[in-house]
Amino acid sequence: MKIAVDAMGGDFAPREIVFGAVRAAKKYKCEIVLVGDEAQIRDVLSHEEGWEKLGITIHHASQVIAMDEHPADAVRTKKDASVVVATRLVKDGVCDAVLSAGSTGAAVTAAQLILRRIKGIGRPTIATPMPTPKGVTLLLDSGANVDSKPEHLVQSGIMGSLYAEYVFGKKEPRVGLLNIGEEETKGNEQAKETYALLKTMHTIHFCGNAEGRDVPKGNFDVVICDGFVGNVVLKFAEGLAKTILKLIKEAIKDGGILAKLGALLLMPTLKKLGKRLDVTEYGGAPLLGVNGCCIISHGSSNAKSICSAIGVANDYVREDVLAHIRDTLAKEEIATNHGEQHGE
Repeated sequence: MKIAVDAMGGDFAPREIVFGAVRAAKKYKCEIVLVGDEAQIRDVLSHEEGWEKLGITIHHASQVIAMDEHPADAVRTKKDASVVVATRLVKDGVCDAVLSAGSTGAAVTAAQLILRRIKGIGRPTIATPMPTPKGVTLLLDSGANVDSKPEHLVQSGIMGSLYAEYVFGKKEPRVGLLNIGEEETKGNEQAKETYALLKTMHTIHFCGNAEGRDVPKGNFDVVICDGFVGNVVLKFAEGLAKTILKLIKEAIKDGGILAKLGALLLMPTLKKLGKRLDVTEYGGAPLLGVNGCCIISHGSSNAKSICSAIGVANDYVREDVLAHIRDTLAKEEIATNHGEQHGE
């Protein structure tokens, strides 16, 4: 398996991206193509002894798409941008997956323009795993599309269900529609129309509306919403987790000697809690709905997070998620005219 990694995308690129790729090459025994400025990449690799024996190669790309650039314009004009070149390597069959921690908009746009959408998919969706007491809940869309029609949300439900089944090992994943109440009549017109469509699906286990509190509780395996709502939920959850851990540390620090002794006894438990809440444990989220594997990582990703994201790419390709999505869409026959025109 060969993964194309956008070495120039992210707040700490190329250093953390390259270090993460080296760690992943050792852990997953996969080939990695680092795409970006060759001189900068080699400078970072010079600190990693024996990297040449790990199946790591460099593909030079002279341009970078910045976070503040308009995604569509940048992808169309910067043909030699690292994320564009890395995505094209998947299109050309050189690599099996592409990963980027750079501009999410640029990564999504590059995937749609170069890899194209799967036949029957109107809009691809970012599927982000969120930690819960029961494992993980897959939230989608978490930022690819701020406005979605009911049929797009249904497509997200189908793709998310398949991903949860084949990657997370969930049999008949429980699918919920994020809403303001459990009742079928709750929500705006988008929610009501989506609910009605979801009830007619034969290949997913739709369990009704999911309220906000159901997400962290893990009452559903897959929760679907549009990218505007999903991104707010995701960022709120990330901020809340960090705040809780910070408050615990401050309480221990200000609690005197007994609090510190108690913390010492609880240290193994606290470390486990921190690991459960650590977003770097999952690293990246797949863009479902394009003809290829595209993994999107957080802009602040460190080496550990990049390594985990490459693991996500491995799982996606190994479990042949793309083929399962295509087969299921054909069974449901939900292809929209929009998807028919732009898919392959």
